[in-house]
Amino acid sequence: MTTLLPLSDNAYTDRMTTPVTLRVPDDLLAQLDALVPQVHPSRSEALRRALELYLYRVACEQDAEAYERQPLTEAELAVGDDARNWEATPSW
Repeated sequence: MTTLLPLSDNAYTDRMTTPVTLRVPDDLLAQLDALVPQVHPSRSEALRRALELYLYRVACEQDAEAYERQPLTEAELAVGDDARNWEATPSW
C-alpha cells in the first residue's frame, strides 16, 4: 500500500501533511528509535508507514468479513478455474 509519489517542485503540496501528537509508552518509543536508523529515515516516516500498514490490515479484515457475510457463488468461484477466463488478463 505504499504510495510512491513522483518528485516535483510541489512535492510538499502534492502530499500535504498534518501534525499529530501521539503518546506512547517509553519502552515502545525506545524500540522505535532503535529501529529507525536501520529501516526508516525518520521517526515520522516509521510511524507514517506503520499507520499505512495498519489501515491496510483493517481494510483487508473488513473485506474478509464481507466475504464471510456474502461468500462468492459457485459461478463466481468457477471463473478462476477455467484458463480461458484469464486470456484477456495482461501478462505483467
